[in-house]
Amino acid sequence: MAETSGRKRRGGGRAGAAARRGGAVIEQMPWRLPVNTDRPTEPLGPEGVEAIHEGAMRILEEIGVAFLNEEALGILREAGCKIDGDIVRFDRHWIMEMIAKAPSTFTITPRNPDRELTVGGDVMLFGNVSSPPNYWDMEIGKKVPGNREMCRNLLKLTQYFNCIHFAGGYPVEPVDIHASVRHLDVLYDKLTITDKAMHAYSLGKERVEDVMEMVRIAGGLTEEEFQAKPRMYTNINSTSPLKHDHPMIDGCLRLARRGQAIVVTPFTLAGAMAPVTMAGAVAQSLAEALCAIALFQYVRPGIPCVIGTFTSNVDMKSGAPAFGTPEYMRATQMTGQMARFYGLPMRSSGVCAANVPDGQAMWETSNSLWASVQSGTNMVYHAAGWLEGGLIASPEKFIMDCEILQQIERYFEPETFATTPDDIALDAIKAVGNDGHFFGIQHTQDRYTTAFYQPFLSDWKNYEGWEAAGGIWTPERAHHMFKEIVANFEEPPMDEAIREELAEFVARRKAEGGAPTDF
Repeated sequence: MAETSGRKRRGGGRAGAAARRGGAVIEQMPWRLPVNTDRPTEPLGPEGVEAIHEGAMRILEEIGVAFLNEEALGILREAGCKIDGDIVRFDRHWIMEMIAKAPSTFTITPRNPDRELTVGGDVMLFGNVSSPPNYWDMEIGKKVPGNREMCRNLLKLTQYFNCIHFAGGYPVEPVDIHASVRHLDVLYDKLTITDKAMHAYSLGKERVEDVMEMVRIAGGLTEEEFQAKPRMYTNINSTSPLKHDHPMIDGCLRLARRGQAIVVTPFTLAGAMAPVTMAGAVAQSLAEALCAIALFQYVRPGIPCVIGTFTSNVDMKSGAPAFGTPEYMRATQMTGQMARFYGLPMRSSGVCAANVPDGQAMWETSNSLWASVQSGTNMVYHAAGWLEGGLIASPEKFIMDCEILQQIERYFEPETFATTPDDIALDAIKAVGNDGHFFGIQHTQDRYTTAFYQPFLSDWKNYEGWEAAGGIWTPERAHHMFKEIVANFEEPPMDEAIREELAEFVARRKAEGGAPTDF
């Protein structure tokens, strides 16, 4: 379905960079790609790494993984894998040979090249909440199905906040748009409201091909330019335990053949879709991810791939998923060790099980995000806006999460742990001595505006000051901020000819029926 255009245009650029955030509702930290300056937390010793690797390899060799995709089965048969019906058993040496072809670092270049992302190494990227079917905000006050306006407003937050680096799946499903054409309308909104890296759902050939073509058009690219480097990505989940379905593998094969990035993230909940032990759940998750990545490397050696983790546990009393738990944190850390062992970039998530943006939501999300830091994660999905185990998106939670993300970015800055003579500050300590204070001395005056993190949402007044200012709780402050950001939002620049071409493509594909909805 690709349409090659000879017209070379590009949207975005350096001009008007500040305006892309919309009006200055808040003072926020600048756009940057955060570099994780910490050593990773590694709970596993060398013998533990080897034990989990051995477990993953034995799963692949002895038990096998179901591939419910005839094309994939044919490719794996050609590669020499053992096929029994739809169950594929893999030789570990072949798996490792294929995994070694994947790059440890790559870039994704969206329509605005100033938003180019480096995926891998010490770089840590944050993405918006993706795929909840429901929405909650303080004005509505209850859980409701998502619609296009809600989706557009969350996309405006995605663009506005510099600490959000990529636009994942739909920040809330607009269920008021028919599923056959939903991807067309939402991708049009995403590509015009944001200029950040795009995602495609791997749900059948039509959706994937449509999204690739729209990303190509938005970038003003020829087909050759589109395929020359990653311009977008997809994320797929295996159907745990030990199964890959047809549409997701189909979509990834299409993306791989056109040079676009792939994230493979098994959804292994310990005690339900994986063993109740965290090491067993991690080993199963690795097996599910590695065999898919090996398939894609066989099809197109060197295609950028990311290994994802979504390993958490269930509540053994109810069976409900739990997130931000100690077990979730350890599974993320262990997967980080294994990702480094395999030489692959890693994806994890900023998730919680809370139903509203309350204390539980923030401590669970904070646990998840700091586990991402500790594990050396490169792409953090759902970093802002996630509630109810992924069933609700909330703008208040989105903004509250961005406060955490900015704090993490500040935590990484070398100024917070520098040890130059000026940082040790012996002269300042000598000047104050034993009975003074540091507020008025020159050393402080020279640094007071930049010395510490300045929050945009947190309220540091004492109780009386907070009460005198109206006693506004954090979610309510976030709600007011959300309304102001949306009211003052300015879309990033886009060439009008490109916008018209996108609109024409959407109209034509709608007239053709869009995509099937039978899976």
